[in-house]
Amino acid sequence: MPRARARTGAAPWADRIVRGDAREVLEALPAESVHLAVTSPPYNLKVPYRGYSDDLSPEEYLRWLRGVWRALERVLVPGGRFVLNVAPTSIKNFRPIHHDLSRDLRELGYIMRTEIIWYKQTMGRRTAWGSWRSPSNPHIIPSWEYVLVFSKGQWNLPGNPGAVDITAREFEAFSDGFWKIPPERVRKGHPAPFPEELIERLVKFYSYRENVVLDMFGGTGTVAAVARRLGRHYLHIDSSDEYCRLAAARVRAARPPAATFIPAPPRGSAFALADASRRR
Repeated sequence: MPRARARTGAAPWADRIVRGDAREVLEALPAESVHLAVTSPPYNLKVPYRGYSDDLSPEEYLRWLRGVWRALERVLVPGGRFVLNVAPTSIKNFRPIHHDLSRDLRELGYIMRTEIIWYKQTMGRRTAWGSWRSPSNPHIIPSWEYVLVFSKGQWNLPGNPGAVDITAREFEAFSDGFWKIPPERVRKGHPAPFPEELIERLVKFYSYRENVVLDMFGGTGTVAAVARRLGRHYLHIDSSDEYCRLAAARVRAARPPAATFIPAPPRGSAFALADASRRR
């Protein structure tokens, strides 16, 4: 792809795919520079992610994420939103990790706005019934995930009313907190990718066009690709070079609205970049 001209007013560090540690990259960003963060952290269930060992103790896991949430709070603008997707963890030894995460975020000063139930419609593939047709030990299968929504310091996000792109019908539908969206079937090299419809709803509902949308555990780039396609700036962070390369390809294929451009990276950047608009 030829070198693209920067969008007017675009920050020089935006519209990037960054290979690096989530906390370290966040700490290097300017304060109050991100309008919306959407992510799903590693589940800590020994999922085979590339570039990350998913087997910390529960205490280590929560302590590690608290450091990331603290670094994120600094870079969110006043009223900036943080959307955290998290799944119920298991059938046996059930741990309500969403309670732990929401508690930690509230203790760090985030305002908890709501929780959305993402119903994934996965019951057709069910195999673990427990005690079939018996109250002895039946299993409830998590066919849903939680989408927890927070904001920084205040409820409202200032912005240009002319940069709103959600329709009245979409707004009405998305404001119902039960979202029936099938999971992503095409894995694109990642064990647990977001469906694009989920990210489209969140980006339109919680941000304006030209806002900066971040995913600090970016995987194969769903958030970045959708943000670009919807006319937002994006910042993708992941520790895996392979995932960053896959994300770069997806972002290249995402077509932004008319008159939307991706900025060229500044020379001598301190980040290890896999820039989507110029990588081969």
